[in-house]
Amino acid sequence: MADYLTRRGSFWHFIRRVPLEYAELDKRGFVQQSTKIRIADDPKAIRANRKANDYNLALERYWRDLAEGDSAQAVRDYESAIKAAKRLNIAAPIDDATKRTIAELLDRIEKLSGNRVEDRASVLAVYDAAPKPDITFRQCAERYIEAHEAGWSNAKSITAWQSTLTMYAYPVIGDMPVKKIGGNGDGTDLMLKILEPIWHIKTETAARLRGRIESILDWAKARGYREGENPARWKGHLNQLLAAKAKVAPVKHHEAMPYTKVPAFVKRLRAMSGIAARALEFTILTASRTSEVLEARRSEIDLESRMWIVPAARMKSRKEHRVPLCNSAIAIIKSMPDGGAFIFPGAKKGKTLSSASMLKVLDRMGERSVTHGFRSAFRDWGSETGNYPNELLEMAIAHTVGNQVERSYRRGDMLKKRHALMADWCRYCNSAS
Repeated sequence: MADYLTRRGSFWHFIRRVPLEYAELDKRGFVQQSTKIRIADDPKAIRANRKANDYNLALERYWRDLAEGDSAQAVRDYESAIKAAKRLNIAAPIDDATKRTIAELLDRIEKLSGNRVEDRASVLAVYDAAPKPDITFRQCAERYIEAHEAGWSNAKSITAWQSTLTMYAYPVIGDMPVKKIGGNGDGTDLMLKILEPIWHIKTETAARLRGRIESILDWAKARGYREGENPARWKGHLNQLLAAKAKVAPVKHHEAMPYTKVPAFVKRLRAMSGIAARALEFTILTASRTSEVLEARRSEIDLESRMWIVPAARMKSRKEHRVPLCNSAIAIIKSMPDGGAFIFPGAKKGKTLSSASMLKVLDRMGERSVTHGFRSAFRDWGSETGNYPNELLEMAIAHTVGNQVERSYRRGDMLKKRHALMADWCRYCNSAS
């Protein structure tokens, strides 16, 4: 990155030559920009390098957008036609409405680039009228993932989308123009070619893949890249051609420990040493999800109010969740080694325990139940042994309660009652000791 920094007066400046592959799209030759960082304040250019790196990444994105964007494609197509016409010594191809629209778009872009007075809104209006270039299903999928990944709960979602599309969809329709994937006939045949080979042997994967293809094709239609019905839609279409997922592969719920066995299990668990055993015990006492506990940080604990505040970014619902802490849960926190950010640190510095660590504890104890099953045990205990309202129990395990209208009128989270609930659950878990 130091190659892109230069001294100009008393400031560091970013400067970079436009790469040859973008020379036709960016006529500047060199791109220069001040970092606004004084050399005297940053003699080794440490801060300036970081800023120059940001400038460079932004510049790369700009050039890539120029090269891959729809307007650039339209410009390139038209310029290629003009060059071909000149070689053949014939008039430029602007006889039909489509090419006249592109010609007008080029003219307006030229005026804008020359800093001549021109209404940007009118340029956009002309661009909207210009024909969209062909775009493949793979390109649509990549743009769909890029547009939606910020709203997905974790990085595994992105990997799952990319892997299933790469393995099953791209070999069939990856390089096909998305506008040619019609709503019936050939489009349906393509969907069946993708789904039928795995529908009975990898039913869950196939069902998720179908939903992902449907979403991508809907996105392409909304963007104007294709028209007509969606051949990947289930209701009223593929449900007539493929067996229902529930009939092919009935849902198998993860095995949960009966709540009546939890106190005896907790007693055995406390006899085990190790951070993973304490993390599992904490998970049981708080009725939390595995990922929430593994990534729990000391900064989220308020011992004075006996509260663990899980930030929205780590919650499945994307809403902050406050967890009342009982005496046993607080004792676990205080027993953990201090000095790191995580309450339950992994073997490597700065890392959490692995997601399989609690399952290994269960396996060593000869248990077939899964970690998540203790949330079910808590829920069953609350329903069958105590006079706890359903709404209170659902809030305790961070489930969405009621419809949208009901939630809009509910401002509190029944915190006082949940403190009492979790204290009761703690006493029950300790009852075999």
